[in-house]
Amino acid sequence: MDSKHSALNARKQQATPKGVGVMCQWYAEKAENATIWDAEGNKFIDFAGGIAVLNTGHRHPKIIAAVTEQLTKFTHTAYQVVPYESYVALAERINERAPIAGPAKTTFFSTGAEAVENAVKIARAYTGRHGIITFGNGFHGRSFMTMAMTGKTAPYKRDFGVMPAGVFHARYPVPSKGISVDDAIESIENIFAEDVAAHDVAAIVLEPVQGEGGFNVVPAEFLKRLRELCDQHGILIVADEVQSGFARTGQLFAMNYYETKADLITMAKSLGGGFPISGVVGRAEVMDAPNPGGLGGTYAGNPVAVAAAHAVIDVIEGEKLCDRANILGAELVSVLEHIQQKTVNVITDIRALGSMVAVEFNTAEQAKAVQNYAMQNGLLILTCGKYGNVIRFLYPLTIPVEQFREGLDILKQGFAKLP
Repeated sequence: MDSKHSALNARKQQATPKGVGVMCQWYAEKAENATIWDAEGNKFIDFAGGIAVLNTGHRHPKIIAAVTEQLTKFTHTAYQVVPYESYVALAERINERAPIAGPAKTTFFSTGAEAVENAVKIARAYTGRHGIITFGNGFHGRSFMTMAMTGKTAPYKRDFGVMPAGVFHARYPVPSKGISVDDAIESIENIFAEDVAAHDVAAIVLEPVQGEGGFNVVPAEFLKRLRELCDQHGILIVADEVQSGFARTGQLFAMNYYETKADLITMAKSLGGGFPISGVVGRAEVMDAPNPGGLGGTYAGNPVAVAAAHAVIDVIEGEKLCDRANILGAELVSVLEHIQQKTVNVITDIRALGSMVAVEFNTAEQAKAVQNYAMQNGLLILTCGKYGNVIRFLYPLTIPVEQFREGLDILKQGFAKLP
């Protein structure tokens, strides 16, 4: 390792806690679109996208221009003290585009966990109930409520004691893992019978494509039956689209693929194109349930991040990034399928919706070996999944084709190096 990075790592070890897990042992110096340069001038192709934050790439010129302009006006007032038109306009744009049945309203926050927590607050206020059902292998955040909702113990909640009450985990339907739609519905009905009465459940929260869980895509049949079950018992459906939103799946929201509509949708990550902003959009009558003062936050809907979000929507639509997500995703899946045909006991599954693509390995060691080879050869990729045996791809949708294929070549070489 270069001496500059070694010195920085020594400083990091002394200054910051080990609980903040850091993957790279090198440090970013600058970035542009799908490229990151480290402090020594080494170049990396970014297939991680800041964990799904950079669908529009690093420092997109239109986003930088929008933020720069906002900086000349004001950087903060606290929206609930002195409001600003850009927040209202962004809410209007989200309301027009979100797959919500009937009139919609939107409110903004700073992080994905905040969005999910506030969706729970809204659901509880609307229904007057307390129970929340989520799913195994789901990830919803690192605050206490969202840790409780997350369906994975390590590393997210194993060190932090008793979780908040009222959260129950059902089985997410993954037919390739032997969990059918019937099994998943039955697991919810078992929760009603064994843990919390259906009339005490406020909402069922699911990721239409599980992020940390390994990019499992929810079957349309499950959503249809879940809607029927929830309508029967007066329960709301919350779609957590923090990772899947804003063109990643080939639609603005993954829920656009389904006839079934959620009552609330959470968003964050690529909404801000690198600036911290999140939100909840939902049916107007549901969103209006909390009384004034029940929602908000000092930095919620920060004007600089709001300006970035406006530019993100402009870029997604102007550059047709949903179409590009489908084109790039199809090419990546084709490469992975070719590798699967040529190898034995390596790839067990390939899952994709647009450019939300994952490849599952037979072992976590294989996934780590490919990830390490990629890093050593200038390609940044992430692992995920219950057992750490999945590689997920979150490249900017603005990546140049030549660079995208250069990244795929490195990936192919990494597979070729496996024993």
